[in-house]
Amino acid sequence: MVFKLIKPAPLTEQVRSRDGFTYLYRGMKIIGWLPPMDGIWRYVYLSWTVMTFVWSTTYLPLGFLGSYMTQIKLFSPGEFLGSLQVCFNAYGSSVKVVITYLQLWRLIKAKVLLDKLDIRCKSLEEREKIHKTVARCNQAFLIFTFVYCGFAGSTYLSSVLSGHPPWQLYNPLIDWHDSKLKLWIVSTLEYMVMSGAVLQDQIADTYPLMYTLILRAHLDILKDRIRKLRTDDKMTENENYEELVNCVLDHKLILKYCTLIKPVISGTIFVQFLLCGLVLGLTLISLFFFSDLWAGIASLFYVLTILMQTFPFCYTCNFIMDDCDDLANAIFQSKWIDSDSRYQSTLLYFLHNVQQPITFIAGGIFPISMSTNISVAKFAFSVMTIVKQMNIADKFKTD
Repeated sequence: MVFKLIKPAPLTEQVRSRDGFTYLYRGMKIIGWLPPMDGIWRYVYLSWTVMTFVWSTTYLPLGFLGSYMTQIKLFSPGEFLGSLQVCFNAYGSSVKVVITYLQLWRLIKAKVLLDKLDIRCKSLEEREKIHKTVARCNQAFLIFTFVYCGFAGSTYLSSVLSGHPPWQLYNPLIDWHDSKLKLWIVSTLEYMVMSGAVLQDQIADTYPLMYTLILRAHLDILKDRIRKLRTDDKMTENENYEELVNCVLDHKLILKYCTLIKPVISGTIFVQFLLCGLVLGLTLISLFFFSDLWAGIASLFYVLTILMQTFPFCYTCNFIMDDCDDLANAIFQSKWIDSDSRYQSTLLYFLHNVQQPITFIAGGIFPISMSTNISVAKFAFSVMTIVKQMNIADKFKTD
C-alpha cells in the first residue's frame, strides 16, 4: 500500500508520535536537509543540499528581480501581476526556509520529548488517539502536497499553452522567443526550480500544523488522565499521589516541547503574516481582472495555497488555548476534596501552572489565532477595493 500511513494503524502495531512526521522528514531528505552522519555519502548529499539552496532559495527570488530589470516591457498586465504575486511569496518563502533549516535541530530534539511522552501511553484508548493523530498528520502533509503541486503544475501548463514561460525568470542563456521547443525547455527548467521551492515552502508551512496536532493529542490524553485521578478505589493514597505527580511531569514535558518549537514557528509564521494579505490581494486582482480560464485555474490553486499557509495552523492554535482551559477545568473538577494535604497542595501547584495557556506568538508581536489570521486576510480585500474604486485594472488593460 503506497500511502499506508494516512490510515490509523491497528493497535497490534507499535506507533510513536514521531511517526506523524514520516512524510515531512522524507520531504526534508529529498531537498537535502538531513545528511548522513558520516562517510563519503555525507559529502555527496551536502552537495545536493547546496544545489537546492542555490537554485530554489537563492536563484528563484533573484530570477524574478532580474526579469523585471531586463524584460519589464515584455510583460502584459496579467502576466506581470501573476509573476509579482509569486515573487513576493518567493522572497518570503526563502526567509521561511532559512529560518526552518537553521532551527531544524529544535524540531528534531522535540521528537525525543515526544518519545518520552509516548512511554506513558499504555492503555488502548491512549494508543488509539496517538494512532489517529499520526494518520491525521500524514494526511495533512499529503493534502498540502496535492494543493502545492497542483499550483505549480497548473501554472506551468497554462502558461506554456498561452505562449510564455510560467514565471518568466531571468535566463540570459536561452531566448524562448525563437521557437516553441525553447519555450518548453525554458518553462521546464523554471518548473524544476519552482518545484524545489514549492517543496521547501510546503515543509516550512506544514511542520507547525503537524507538531501542534501531536501537541493537542497529548493534551487530550493528559486531560483524560486527570479526570481518572482518585477514581479507582483499589489504589492507595500514595499511589494516587504518584499518579498526580506523573501528570505534573507530563505537563512539564509538554511545556518543554512547546518551548522548543515556539522559536521556529514564531519566525516562519511572522513572515507569512506579513505577506499573506498583500499576496492574496494581488492574486485576487489577477484572478478577477486579468485571467483567462487556464490562468484562472492556476490562480485558484494559488489562492488555496496562500490560505493553507496560515488558516489550518491558526485554527489549531485556537483549539490549543481551549484545551488548556479544559485542562484547568478537569483538574478543578477532579476528585480531590477528600484527599490529604500533600495531594491538595500539589494539585494547587498544578492548577496554577495549567492556568497559563499555551500560546504561540508570531515574531513576538502577533498572537497566532484565527482573529489575527482574519485581520491579515482583510488586507487583501482592502487592496481589491482600492483597485476597483480607482479603476486601476481598466487603466492597465487600456495601456
